[in-house]
Amino acid sequence: MNIRILGCSGSIAQGCRTTSFLLDDDVLIDAGTGVGDLTLDELARIDHILLSHSHLDHVLGVPLLADSVMRRRHGRAPIQVHALPETLQVLRQHLFNDRLWPDFTRLPSASQPVLQLQPLAVGQTLRLGAAQRPIDVLPAAHAVPACGFAVTAPSGRSWVYTGDTGPNPALWASLAGRPVAQLVIEVAFAESERAIAADSRHHCPSSLADELRHVPTGTDVLLTHIKPGELDTIRADLARRLPGRRVQALAAGQTLHLD
Repeated sequence: MNIRILGCSGSIAQGCRTTSFLLDDDVLIDAGTGVGDLTLDELARIDHILLSHSHLDHVLGVPLLADSVMRRRHGRAPIQVHALPETLQVLRQHLFNDRLWPDFTRLPSASQPVLQLQPLAVGQTLRLGAAQRPIDVLPAAHAVPACGFAVTAPSGRSWVYTGDTGPNPALWASLAGRPVAQLVIEVAFAESERAIAADSRHHCPSSLADELRHVPTGTDVLLTHIKPGELDTIRADLARRLPGRRVQALAAGQTLHLD
């Protein structure tokens, strides 16, 4: 099982792409600006998109991808966009409304659109893509309705993506007993912006350090959603708070492997 890191930044700057992960070559998990680094052929191979929530840095690749691949996917089934009902409602009302962007859930025709919106629910298990990998929908605690995802590899170990979230007891309850090999967890703000992190329901180093008490030491902890320019500050702060704990920051272009 391969997971290609297309984007893992909390915003944009040179070399920074917002959140998007490609599972194998046909399932996209979030659709931030990192989607734009895929070739046209790679974009056309995507059959499923999982969205953690409705914020722009996670969804803006969906309408642009649809526009790019519509002609190449002629005669194929629609790309399935899976998200919480609240997230899908935002897409319908504010994005695919023929004002901000054409409604690609009805293009090139209502009977054969390039996109189809599919609701999911926390606690649900999906089997998607050619490999039919089990993907569990996890709870997140964010400023808007949100979720995370856990993908189970053939070995039974999991790659877990928390989505955007602040402190989240429900997440650890849902992961109890699961062999988590890789945990992708956000830390959006430096400690100096702790109040902003709390208000927006993101992590800063102190809240993340508290959460990582729930994570077994054998789990690879991989940081995502760090704001451009804040990596060194956050990494140093976490090293002080978590002595001896190995925590890595993801990088766009990296590929994770899990057997």
